[in-house]
Amino acid sequence: MPEPTVRSLYDPIRQTTNVRSDRDHVFSVFVRRLADWWPLQSHSLGQEKVAEVHVEERLGGRVYEVWSDGQERDWGEIIVWEPPERFAMTWRTLSEETEVELHFLELGAALTRVELEHRGWERLPAEEVIERTSPPGGYPHGWQLILGRLAEYAAADA
Repeated sequence: MPEPTVRSLYDPIRQTTNVRSDRDHVFSVFVRRLADWWPLQSHSLGQEKVAEVHVEERLGGRVYEVWSDGQERDWGEIIVWEPPERFAMTWRTLSEETEVELHFLELGAALTRVELEHRGWERLPAEEVIERTSPPGGYPHGWQLILGRLAEYAAADA
């Protein structure tokens, strides 16, 4: 995957990946099998405590993790639900709510491009944006990792 481009402080983070699988399958893996491929140990609220991740498949549905002790922690709410082309949700894991949107573009019978945009950084204090978007472990790197994991899992599971 190419290196992330230099971005201004509040620019949306944009990442893409191509997946060797059809669009319906890739979308389904994203929303129905999230806990199978998402790097929960490093990219969740509860990390080692996370037992499950749920996506309520509807406009207004919750996206949330469930810890081994039964506690629930929201990641956000679905604000665009257009299977299998488009999915967007609020992102509530920062000090202020941002948004994450994914487009699933069919490039061929068994090839899908997934385009991700994480926007709304202007709602956060500049210090937090710098901390959360700077290398080595900031959101640009995290989304690159997550899209890579999605591509690997969906292709292997096709």
